[in-house]
Amino acid sequence: MSALWIAHVNVTDPEAYGRYAQAAGPVIAAHGGVFLARASRYVQLEGNDRARNVVARFPSVEHAVACYNSPEYQAALDHARDAAERDLVVVEENPA
Repeated sequence: MSALWIAHVNVTDPEAYGRYAQAAGPVIAAHGGVFLARASRYVQLEGNDRARNVVARFPSVEHAVACYNSPEYQAALDHARDAAERDLVVVEENPA
């Protein structure tokens, strides 16, 4: 069953976060991830507002978690660690 990788991000260092985004995109794609939304228009209805919201679909929760844990993604993530406040969750989609 497919899964959604949902990130809510407040970028504090745009240059470093840009390096993360450039390196992470190909890794996400290599693990079957497809971006559905990246920094698109949004409306915050509840909770903490984070100006950057990212949604990617993966073939499964396992694919998304494997991507996150991969050495390539962790190397990309090194650029974001001190460049953003992030919340990231992977949610399995319900069957249609």
